[in-house]
Amino acid sequence: MSIELEAWIAGIGVLAPGLADWPTARAVLAGERPYEAAPTVLPAPAILPPAERRRASRLVRLALAVGMEAVTHAGADAATLTTVFSASCGDGHNCHALCETLASDDRQVSPTRFHNSVHNTAAGYWGIATGAMAPCQVLCAYDASFGAGLIEAAVQVATAQTPVLLIAYDAEYPDPISAVRPTRDAAGVALLLTPQRSDQSVAELRLQLADGPAATLADPALEALRKNIPALRALPLLERIARGDATAVGIDYLDPLRLQLAVQPCRP
Repeated sequence: MSIELEAWIAGIGVLAPGLADWPTARAVLAGERPYEAAPTVLPAPAILPPAERRRASRLVRLALAVGMEAVTHAGADAATLTTVFSASCGDGHNCHALCETLASDDRQVSPTRFHNSVHNTAAGYWGIATGAMAPCQVLCAYDASFGAGLIEAAVQVATAQTPVLLIAYDAEYPDPISAVRPTRDAAGVALLLTPQRSDQSVAELRLQLADGPAATLADPALEALRKNIPALRALPLLERIARGDATAVGIDYLDPLRLQLAVQPCRP
């Protein structure tokens, strides 16, 4: 039997196609309003200085948006938070542009392109934006990246007894790479986990590895999002919180394992 980890969710951030923020996502997942498909709209990263704001990619804008929503939801100080960033791939548009450059006659790579090519780019921009000096982890586990990030964040909460902000995010690749990695659009989920319950707590989580199927969503459009964008493997968990369901839910991880989450919502 695997070790069970416990944490409390104090803040949530969501940005996905047709889900502009956590209040919108909560209402849709709770069945209070229908899901209406729409492209993801990424806000300008106002928390960045102007020079960095101009350089920020779609992936960076996404990560900053969901991270700050979760921090604001919890009433926390972003500068003090340990962070875990988890993405299944990297910046697809930047990768595409680099490949085009290297395939051309002029193979001089833009310093900004190179600067944005590493997997921890979003974490670096987060540090610039918030002034955070706390520990930061950057993970990739392909389609299991949300689950891997949740495990890492929960382990740090349990061992260090400190709040940890998980930011899981993915964005599309342009053609021709999209043919082999057909992520539909940009989407991200952020969870601020804490070691104890507080007035801001949304739900309690108990997490362990287990066999068995992952949970799915009844709405075909939302299920398509869950399957197509790795960060949105979080949707069944968010659905339980939105509906106030105190039930267990399986989340995709590395086959044949799943994350088994016992969810105890505290409030909407």
